[in-house]
Amino acid sequence: MDFEIKSQEIPHILVVDDLKINVLFLEEIIKGMGYEPLLAANGKEALQIARTSPPHVILMDIAMPEMNGYEVCEILKRNKQTRDIPVIFISAMDSSESKIRGFKAGAVDFIVKPFEPLEVTMRIENHLKMYKLQEEMKAYNYKLNCLVNEQLKRIESEQKNILYALAKITEGRDNSITNHLENIRHNSRILAQSLQFSPLFEKEITAAFVEKIGVAAMLHDIGKIQTPDEVLLKPGQLNYEERKIIKQHAEIGAHILEEIYENAEKNDFLPMAINIAKYHHERWDGSGYPEGLKGKDIPLSARIVSLIDIFDTLTGERCYKIAYTLEESLQIIGECKGIYFDPDIVDIFMKIHKQLRHN
Repeated sequence: MDFEIKSQEIPHILVVDDLKINVLFLEEIIKGMGYEPLLAANGKEALQIARTSPPHVILMDIAMPEMNGYEVCEILKRNKQTRDIPVIFISAMDSSESKIRGFKAGAVDFIVKPFEPLEVTMRIENHLKMYKLQEEMKAYNYKLNCLVNEQLKRIESEQKNILYALAKITEGRDNSITNHLENIRHNSRILAQSLQFSPLFEKEITAAFVEKIGVAAMLHDIGKIQTPDEVLLKPGQLNYEERKIIKQHAEIGAHILEEIYENAEKNDFLPMAINIAKYHHERWDGSGYPEGLKGKDIPLSARIVSLIDIFDTLTGERCYKIAYTLEESLQIIGECKGIYFDPDIVDIFMKIHKQLRHN
């Protein structure tokens, strides 16, 4: 035998014909090649065998009762498990129309009855070789995709580490802030998971959304890396000009992340991080910045992080304020429901706030 299936498996050839004499003749040819024949007397039997014990090649008559060869071939080609098996029609119908219909149904070759054993042998060998090459190519592509995905995961992990380091540098400039990034990451994921079970949000919040928001949320204030210390660390209230400067961090952060995303080979969480960085200071009533978005025009990820960011700011000490108690913080958030925050998100936040971290 000049053909070897992977793992030294003996090729199985399925013969489908309602005439027993044809089946027996083809069976002897296949055995003489050293291959294993599988036999079916009709289309229904052929489909059953192809699904339970997929052959390497199918030799099939066209004119059969109940279900003809064209119909069987079309069914095989619609099934993911059997669509790549080469189908060779063996038929006395040798018109161009018959052959064209056979190729349209998905056949790879056509042998006209009466046939010579040598012709059948050569056709089987040729299509087994092509089938082997096709399977080897599929295996190669699978391995290649695995290698590419592993490399992309490493790249994404490295990008996450770099961005996290930048975010930590930004946070570290204010000595009064402790655990802010970790709280934002944890609390955003918890709130997103809780929203996932609400009929109001279940279509938007997937498992992938929950996974991404934990990382993306930590980059919400990355634009503050360009905010001057005299503004960022100023105790007490900011004046008009200083407020203009501090507000710029939303668009600066989005711009930084957009540039990284444009040059990133693969990064699933950056589009969400861009939305969060840019829009987490928007308000439900449209009074926020930078664009004055209102209601559900604000991306959902930004609405979630907006609430979580304020919660952590309220419960923590800052250079410009003392920490509020948990009860005071919850009261302030409740009073801002429907003004600063999405009222539906606030309702769920209030139910699960005991699961959240705070200082």
